[in-house]
Amino acid sequence: MPTSIPSLPKLPTLAISSLLFLSTACSSQQTVSQAVPNPTTTAAAKTTTLRLGFISNGKIKTPTGPAGWAMHQGKLLPELQKIGITEIKTLNFPNGPNLNEALVAGAVDVGIYGDTPALVGKAKGLPTRLIGQEQVGTNAWLLAKKNGPRSIAELQGQKVATSKGSYMHRYLIGLLQKSGISDRVTVVHLLPSEAQAALERGDVAAIAASTGTGPLLQAKGYPVLDEAIKHPDLPGTSVTVATEAFLAQHPDFPQKWNQIKQASVKDIQANSQAYYKFHADVSGYPLDVVKASFPITQFPVEPLPARGVQLLEGTKKFLISQKLAESDFKLNDWIATQPKQ
Repeated sequence: MPTSIPSLPKLPTLAISSLLFLSTACSSQQTVSQAVPNPTTTAAAKTTTLRLGFISNGKIKTPTGPAGWAMHQGKLLPELQKIGITEIKTLNFPNGPNLNEALVAGAVDVGIYGDTPALVGKAKGLPTRLIGQEQVGTNAWLLAKKNGPRSIAELQGQKVATSKGSYMHRYLIGLLQKSGISDRVTVVHLLPSEAQAALERGDVAAIAASTGTGPLLQAKGYPVLDEAIKHPDLPGTSVTVATEAFLAQHPDFPQKWNQIKQASVKDIQANSQAYYKFHADVSGYPLDVVKASFPITQFPVEPLPARGVQLLEGTKKFLISQKLAESDFKLNDWIATQPKQ
């Protein structure tokens, strides 16, 4: 009998316990602190720490992308000092739902992650505001096991793994629906590293893999059945969100963050080879894999480019139609308003 795709597990409620968060996050976080003295700060002023969460495969201990490049060059913190932030602590998580839990628990102030978990969190009532997009047109790869399926149609009756609640999950379900076989494929939840291991063992027929992992496995001889970028409505975006509590203390943060990001993207465009080397060094991925996964054309100068907003709106409608998001909301209501000049 055909098997249906399991529904996306609900995120924890806003009353999530500290124990639940700690049991999930302590095994997945790595913390890096950056702090410099601010000579303009008086002794009576409050030192403020920005707790910045991002997604990592376990190898990456600091962010990449425009924010990571600005941090690497020593430009992020000095600019944030101008609005009273004197320290940055980075925390990495294996996937978006885990980062959502940290936001719920009040352990993260700002998160950079895939649009799908960010939208699902907001639809469930997570008190975040959208600051901007770090990457637009994020690819996902559908890779088959060796000596396994050679087409999407051959996935019928098979198991396909991905990280549920991620942008790869949204891509996979959308692809299976487009192919008319969504009711004949079993989608199982595995974190990226677990999914890769399952594919290598042959325990699953295929996996929907993220940037980095997809080209890496392709280079190892795993067949690519499909890519998100082949479908105009299925690529993802990487978004930056901040909690409403943090923005209440730092109303100038969205404007300052986007100024930093804009300068960083322009610098990446002017020094692409230096950026790629930095990304490869930080992530541990080969240089050619980084270039295939993170083309600099996907780093927008604008906070929210038209193409990015279009993808966000399409993903939101898809998640709601599939009951993967609990409620609808207007994107404009989610976007953080800029302070009056």
